[in-house]
Amino acid sequence: MNTKKTFGQRLGRDMKMNWSLYMLMIPVVVYFIMFCYMPMYGIVMAFQDYSIFKGFSGSEWVGFEHFIKFFQSPRFGELLLNTIRISAACLAFGFPAPVVLALLLNEIKSAKLGKVIQNCTYIPHFISLVVACSIIKIFTAETGVIGSFYNMITGSEAGNMLNNKNNFLPIYVISNIWQECGWGSIIYLAALSGIDQSLYEAAEVDGAGKWRKVISITLPSILPTVIIMLIMRMGQILSVGYEKILLLGNDATSEVSDVLSVYNYEVGIKQSRYSYSSAIGLFNTLVNLLFVQAANWISRKVNGYALW
Repeated sequence: MNTKKTFGQRLGRDMKMNWSLYMLMIPVVVYFIMFCYMPMYGIVMAFQDYSIFKGFSGSEWVGFEHFIKFFQSPRFGELLLNTIRISAACLAFGFPAPVVLALLLNEIKSAKLGKVIQNCTYIPHFISLVVACSIIKIFTAETGVIGSFYNMITGSEAGNMLNNKNNFLPIYVISNIWQECGWGSIIYLAALSGIDQSLYEAAEVDGAGKWRKVISITLPSILPTVIIMLIMRMGQILSVGYEKILLLGNDATSEVSDVLSVYNYEVGIKQSRYSYSSAIGLFNTLVNLLFVQAANWISRKVNGYALW
């Protein structure tokens, strides 16, 4: 007699046994359906001349017209270059920073001191972006702490540092590290806590110093975590948020600070060109998807670590 149960029977039995866990899962499922999957239907706007009065079904289909218009726009090259430049700088300097901080915190022997430093580095992440940018503006003003020090070092009276387009990228990247470095180190500290301590003891027996233990044990042990985080970061290569750009940027720096998200905000919210804005957003998403796919494929081929 065949007693093998179907998938539906097994699922029903599991739901009956673990009904409380399934109840806890309902809000999460509803959240993803409402805010992640249902909005995906709005992608059709990128291929329509969308009108809020006619809706999706009544708006005229125009195919790739908005994409072509965006690619032929005189600002396309400038916006794409600025976005890649800012994102690449944040990736090059901002991504290793949490790893380095986690390694340094891991070497602190005093538990109390380590907790104090961790809390101090976590705080900027919880500060409102508006408040954080206001602090940056005050510090980089002509009479601010950083602005005064900069003028003293350079021997110039450049005034507000944010009025110089050459200063925008360094200020953006450094402030981004200040905001997110401590928070980003949490996952690496968790990975460090899982390393087998007997490996360090064996290395000490062999005469290895601290630097050799970091190179031979610590870094290889957290390498899978670093690679996974890097792959996920590559999926945000064109996702430079417009909020911080708008808060720190001005007319003097718009040449180097305007990115795709700022342009998307201008045409989508200010000018109400919803279809054109959707086309820009879809292009942004597709490029990010291409980067994360490529990074995942390269990582799997090179070292065997991958997200899928």
